Amino acid sequence: MGIHDLGLFVVAGLLLNITPGPDMTYIAARSAAGGFSAGIAATLGITTGCVVHTLAAAAGLSVLLATSALAFSIVKWCGAAYLLYVGIRLVAASARGPQRSLATILAPAPPQRIFREAFVINVFNPKVALFFLAFLPQFIDAEAPSKPLAFVALGCLFNFNSLFVNVPVAWLAARAGGRLRASARAARWLTGALGSLFVLLAARLAALQRN
Repeated sequence: MGIHDLGLFVVAGLLLNITPGPDMTYIAARSAAGGFSAGIAATLGITTGCVVHTLAAAAGLSVLLATSALAFSIVKWCGAAYLLYVGIRLVAASARGPQRSLATILAPAPPQRIFREAFVINVFNPKVALFFLAFLPQFIDAEAPSKPLAFVALGCLFNFNSLFVNVPVAWLAARAGGRLRASARAARWLTGALGSLFVLLAARLAALQRN
């Protein structure tokens, strides 16, 4: 397939996944607020988003983001707008009345919605696309018989290995947030903190530059 230094690729990928970033922050926050199942939904959503970026890189679509300022800006602002919308909704939910129960506060975030949120957040982050475009080719031979196939193989391996980091992060964060979820007051605080995190991520994404 024209892939070289596979062991180095695996080690580098694990180190990159261990490095804290927006995806890990989102998984930890969702796990703390909603438990391990919420963290798994977030992990699967982000992983699925990375699969999309892998396929885009293999098809050459990521080159468009790297070379077109307009395409980069469109993707970036769509992602920032979605993050801001979700953040404001969560902050508003946390501020609704001191007598609201834990179940009522956390009901707006079932696993399906968390999966969708994580997927959209990842897909509309152009830096993730540029990462795959820059990282994967370093392990593909110039004379590879099928570069797209090599891209897909490396991307799938990277995404699979990320589960060995993100799933433990979800479990640890879920355990740490267990006591906070035990009371409605703490749940409101946690929901508000999660909403604020979304707003900060929206601002961070909006400030991204192509170079």
